[in-house]
Amino acid sequence: MELTEDQSYYAVIFTSIQTENTSGYAEMASKMETLAQEQPGYLGMEHARSELGITISYWKTEAAIAGWKNQVDHLVAQQTGKDKWYSKYSVRVCKVEREYHFNTEN
Repeated sequence: MELTEDQSYYAVIFTSIQTENTSGYAEMASKMETLAQEQPGYLGMEHARSELGITISYWKTEAAIAGWKNQVDHLVAQQTGKDKWYSKYSVRVCKVEREYHFNTEN
């Protein structure tokens, strides 16, 4: 995801602490990632998990973020997360105005 100087986009940063009951979590997470990719305005996603889980999804507009937040299957996943998988979580929405990269592989 490369930006030109005049482009910006949004990042939704989801951090979580899981409960001990992770039954069904991996399957739902995979389903949600596939579904997110089909949403208008979706740009990409990154993950990291240790004691703290971090998922960052990237979106063209705030309206695209709202559409994803209110997508019917995603609403079910959100409620299941509250009821079963997460002891706590936070969501942060940020506007990304610039980016740069370092990569020794190229």
